[in-house]
Amino acid sequence: MSLQFRAVDEPTLGPKWTRCFSRAWPAYRRWFLSEGEALRPTYRQVVRALRRYMPELLPNYERMTELAGGGDFAARFLGQYCPPPFFAACSQAILLNPEPVLVRNYDYSPLLCDGLIMNTRWGSRSVIASTDCMSGVLDGMNKSGLVISLAFGGRRVVDKGFGITLVQRHILESCGNVAEACDELCRIPIQVAYNIALVDRHGDHATVMVSPDRSPIISKTQVSTNHQQGERWEKYTQMIETDTRLEFLQSTCRNTELSPDAIVDQFLTPPLFRNSYAMGYGTIFTAAYFPCRGEARYHWKDGSWIQRFDAFKERRRTAVYTDSTANPDKSPSWPPMPGRTARIPEGFIAR
Repeated sequence: MSLQFRAVDEPTLGPKWTRCFSRAWPAYRRWFLSEGEALRPTYRQVVRALRRYMPELLPNYERMTELAGGGDFAARFLGQYCPPPFFAACSQAILLNPEPVLVRNYDYSPLLCDGLIMNTRWGSRSVIASTDCMSGVLDGMNKSGLVISLAFGGRRVVDKGFGITLVQRHILESCGNVAEACDELCRIPIQVAYNIALVDRHGDHATVMVSPDRSPIISKTQVSTNHQQGERWEKYTQMIETDTRLEFLQSTCRNTELSPDAIVDQFLTPPLFRNSYAMGYGTIFTAAYFPCRGEARYHWKDGSWIQRFDAFKERRRTAVYTDSTANPDKSPSWPPMPGRTARIPEGFIAR
């Protein structure tokens, strides 16, 4: 299977975003309605939740809705309030010497990824980020020097709250440092458990374990994979080898002789690099963010991009993924999803 990546430079929402949305919307619409329309919040409920928790996003949310054609389903989808739950694998590490760096693998299905990296200024800060659901952020950096990324937290609880990628967009647009970001993560309800890695240009850092049924856990741990303190989803964590990857990350990051580039190379090799694409959790890309330089690097097995706030380049590339564990042409079976996620996977607890 393959995925075309696009780097798009559009400071304010406009025709480039609209074209990308138009390509993605048919699949996203199927996903959004996959559990039935009745299970999705109304437009009024979405706006009410945004106004309460992230009012700074409302002007651009309204602009997105307009550019998307003004339809009810698109408006409800873009607000990312109580969407169909989804989860990925992912590994992430915060490095502090000789400079702050956040390195992460995004592990998911290439069939279900935007493949879009955007340089924007939708809020008060410029942001370079990989997008999700066209309104959200999988990982990214703002010009103030704050970096954020996510990994699924490996817990089964689902509750009322926002999709994490919209919250990450909000944080990059409105926060200038790790302390401010932590305050927002403690205030905004999140739908599913995630481990959020944060670092800023001053070297302040945190891993925030958010979950819909308990208060966030804020720690100074520098590496995270797909489990949290307390309850585990054992079938899932064993399948995606979260402990093996965490132990490898801990050992790698303790090696002070390894440069950030050498650690990135480790992310491109097993056990961090995964090729279970047909199952829905292969490594789609590796990202490394250097907040002091304002530089983002995106890596694939056969190449890389370097993007900077002062020299962002629009480009395209097609990444080809080979699955050694299953038929690469098979639709992902873990989690089961047509378009993205068909339903709450077996074993999830909807509260």
